[in-house]
Amino acid sequence: MCILMTPPVRRLYFCLRVCSACVLVLLLSAPAGAAAVAPPKLLSLQEAIGLTLQRNPSLAVFEFRERALSGRAQTAALRPGINLDAELENFAGSDGNKNAELTVALSSVIELGGKRDARVAAVNSERLLLDMQRRIQALDLMGEVTRRYVGVLAGSERETLASDAVRLALDTLTAVSARVSAGGAPQAEQLRAEAALSRARLALGAVQQQLHADRIALAALWGDLSAEFSVTSAALYDVGGAGDFETFFQRVEESPYLARFATQERVAATQLRLARTGARAEIGWSVGVRQSRETDSTSMVAGVSVPLFTGRRASGEIASAQAALDGISPQREATRLNLYAQLNRAFSLRAQAIDAVRQLRGEVIPAQMHALKETERYYRAGRYGYQEWVSAREELLDTRGALINEAATALLAAAEIEQLTAASLNALQAHPAAEK
Repeated sequence: MCILMTPPVRRLYFCLRVCSACVLVLLLSAPAGAAAVAPPKLLSLQEAIGLTLQRNPSLAVFEFRERALSGRAQTAALRPGINLDAELENFAGSDGNKNAELTVALSSVIELGGKRDARVAAVNSERLLLDMQRRIQALDLMGEVTRRYVGVLAGSERETLASDAVRLALDTLTAVSARVSAGGAPQAEQLRAEAALSRARLALGAVQQQLHADRIALAALWGDLSAEFSVTSAALYDVGGAGDFETFFQRVEESPYLARFATQERVAATQLRLARTGARAEIGWSVGVRQSRETDSTSMVAGVSVPLFTGRRASGEIASAQAALDGISPQREATRLNLYAQLNRAFSLRAQAIDAVRQLRGEVIPAQMHALKETERYYRAGRYGYQEWVSAREELLDTRGALINEAATALLAAAEIEQLTAASLNALQAHPAAEK
């Protein structure tokens, strides 16, 4: 309250100062969140992989397949069932029911050749194969997460580059306009500079749209359609060292992509064993009681049945199972060769990209930045023309774009190596053989 024994003008001036101070205090004491939106959460690659492994539905399928195998395992462990048989003979004839006979019996089969154990072993081996398939699917998912994450990193850097291009184009337009106004350059140069600025802004918009699409594609892997996260784009240039190829390939030999063939061989071997048990006959038996009204007597009945030529009937299934087992080894060798070629390609791409990143960052870009500054200085002094300045600017922007592409290539190749070896590059390159 401003009740002061002063003239009206001084009183009004003092009240305005007090009110201004109150407003300033209120602004400074207001919560930061009330004036600014909280920045999006910083998302690391490890967090993206963890979210995907937890929420991606492609891994949830294995839970249902596991439950299906559990049901099959329960069925495979069952012993042969027992049947209750009833037979009524000689009834409703010319003599009525005087000669009727009723037989009630229990019947089943005796499994020979370890059929029950073979069924259980076959299901258990399929469970091991399912676990291997789950590991491979997880590796594929981790590789896809890394590829999309690298795409977001590269997109963020391209957005920065496109923003710098707009800024450089605007600076160029300002300088050209001043020179045209002073009569030192033709009007055409200003028009070209305005067109270059428009193109730079269009390119920035396209890059931002693509980055938004890449962020949505990444977040969709764990079911998040809002994609409210940010990344550290500087991580794009953390490309590491090339490492040792032999160390990488040794881990490929132990990876699930080749280990699954050993599990497939186990499955095929159990299927072959199960097929061979089919060559052993199942002996059927029955035992019961027969009651005859004609003789008014009760007697025991028993029976045995043995199928004939079971070995011949099972020969086709045995041959099929044997062929399936024999075909796994060539498949493994073919996969091994393909993995070798795939790893060699990824290793070569990564080594070349790492070398390119180091040269571009350490030598080429610094030289081009210095050249651009010199060219701009000489243009403003009237010693260089517009084309020389634009060429120096475009060369620098193109090289920075090439740096982004090379860094992304190095990280994508690293992701492929990690996927093939089922191990992180940090762990692999800690091996003594990987040191150079």
